[in-house]
Amino acid sequence: MAKNDNMLAILWMLNSGSKITAKQIAEKLEINIRTVYRYIDSLCASGVPIVSDAGQNGGYSLLSNFIHAPLFFDIDEQKALLHAAVFANEAGYPFSESLNNATQKLKMYSNREQESILNRHLAGFEVLNRDIAPSVKLTLEELEWAVANEYSVEIEYRTSHDEQPRPRVIDPYGMLYWNNKWYTVGFCHLRNEIRSFRAERIFRIQRTQMMFKRPEAFSARKFFIQNLLPDSESKDGLASVIICGRSEALDDLCIHWFLGHHLKERTLNQAVFLLDERALHAYVPHFLLSYGKAIQVIEPQSLKKKLVSIASELMEYYQL
Repeated sequence: MAKNDNMLAILWMLNSGSKITAKQIAEKLEINIRTVYRYIDSLCASGVPIVSDAGQNGGYSLLSNFIHAPLFFDIDEQKALLHAAVFANEAGYPFSESLNNATQKLKMYSNREQESILNRHLAGFEVLNRDIAPSVKLTLEELEWAVANEYSVEIEYRTSHDEQPRPRVIDPYGMLYWNNKWYTVGFCHLRNEIRSFRAERIFRIQRTQMMFKRPEAFSARKFFIQNLLPDSESKDGLASVIICGRSEALDDLCIHWFLGHHLKERTLNQAVFLLDERALHAYVPHFLLSYGKAIQVIEPQSLKKKLVSIASELMEYYQL
């Protein structure tokens, strides 16, 4: 381990507030005890208030006011960082190797009591998510670099309607993770407008020498949500959807990313949504069919007919 890492490790061990001997530090870091003394001297020379007590119960410790300095994390903060790292890794965070190194340092630089507490919290905390292809992680690394440095990138991108990917140049303004998928939002030179691009549909990405300037106060999240959930304040083209059913099924509908946004009224056994008629006959019927007999559409009749039509098509398809 590098000298700076060892010195930081010593600081973390002293941060516990308990006294620790040079021998214990040497054993923990697997270094010579003389090296420990040199590191302690270097830390003192740099202004770290290390107290040395001689005798049978002696050892090194920090002044109490230094222990609470912003440099250090308390046990709850360390636990939160480690839990967040679990989420990030499962989401396909592109810099997982660096993240894992950081979390290992957190645990390594903790004293035995802290390490035991952290291990207990991590042992009962798990996240399940879908796997992400290594190629997508490489794409995300390139996108993150381009976003941070404001460089345009050339990509080969395939939309859901294209059979083959098409080349285009984009100015990536930001990245976001939504519904188990990674996206980038930026200006598309081909379409001459800001669009969102799903990382899994980028088959090739290459840096260019062109630079761009991100619009002031631009939010990729805000742009994405506005396109995902358009404003429904206008009553034109909207239809009231009344659904009855089991309470737990309605609970699930009411927190759904799309239907929940359009929820207007909820009772124990009924929910009322105000939906755009295009979505009402396109996306919504397929989603509602997955609930089977747990729910029942009361209104509108057009949605009930669409459900019957889709169910009939599926029945005929599987009877062939």
